[in-house]
Amino acid sequence: MGQKKDLTGSEKSKIVRYLAEGCSSLKIAKLLKRDHRTIKRFFQNSQQGRKKRVEKPRRKITAHELRKVKRAAAKMPLATSLAIFQSCNITGVPKSTRCAILRDMAKVRKAERRPPLNKTHKLKRQDWAKKYLKTDFSKVLWTDEMRVSLDGPDGWARGWIGKGQRAPVPLRRQQGGGGVLVWAGIIKDELVGPFRVEDGVKLNSQSSCQFLEDTFFKQWYRKKSASFKKNMIFMQDNAPSHASKYSTAWLARKGIKEEKLMTWPPCSPDLNPIENLWSIIKCEIYKEGKQYTSLNSVWEAVVAAARNVDGEQIKTLTESMDGRLLSVLAKKGGYIGR
Repeated sequence: MGQKKDLTGSEKSKIVRYLAEGCSSLKIAKLLKRDHRTIKRFFQNSQQGRKKRVEKPRRKITAHELRKVKRAAAKMPLATSLAIFQSCNITGVPKSTRCAILRDMAKVRKAERRPPLNKTHKLKRQDWAKKYLKTDFSKVLWTDEMRVSLDGPDGWARGWIGKGQRAPVPLRRQQGGGGVLVWAGIIKDELVGPFRVEDGVKLNSQSSCQFLEDTFFKQWYRKKSASFKKNMIFMQDNAPSHASKYSTAWLARKGIKEEKLMTWPPCSPDLNPIENLWSIIKCEIYKEGKQYTSLNSVWEAVVAAARNVDGEQIKTLTESMDGRLLSVLAKKGGYIGR
């Protein structure tokens, strides 16, 4: 039985388990085929507890350095505390002190998901709002796609945990697990769809038009009256598959052209009321940190959640458009709250 220098993590776990079962150190040494003194040394060290931390004197920050840090934080959004202090040539400051200083002049934030609006974007949003200010939005069909994953958006699985309880451990996947692409539309108080895009299909101009033909046109639009079709305005965003010449010409052959096809300003998901519908559905299917084991199960959850959205909720979303247009004009083309 040769003596070894260090115990492995697995051996340490076994020692703790054997001690809990009432085994002596000598018996544990025989079970693990390790030197008895090694087992006793591990047991003695674990009884001593952690050494008391020796507080080191903290480096004092001058008023001049504080001003430099404040300017650097303003110029370097989302930078780490270390990067901010290094840009000011301030060294030797521990992380706890850096964070304590920055809390008085900044806040920790995540990057904005919405792209910044430039001057052209804002002007186009204002022009769009002016153009459709007198539109009867009860006749507009608002459409969009949404991708749902098996695990839900990052950071959603949060909530209160009772004292003494442990937070549930989420499933971990090697390759993410994939997701389902969903298309839907809303008009007045009616939900159109949702329809599922076939797995593995990438929506380009041709496949997007074929998808609309097989779902929206055959299963919903064809059943509508001639007067309804005459007055309906079709809205979709400026995704390449939507705004291409091929897609525009294809919709024109279906009778959706000119004033019946709504123009859409760039970078404007906040103006589309169906985005709020996606939020309602995602909150429902991912509530309490829900995860899914297959693409079919998450699709079934989407369908069930969509069925629970009543007409009044949809009507509230479509009737919000007048207010959205006024907000765009009031903010001179800037983003509005959804």
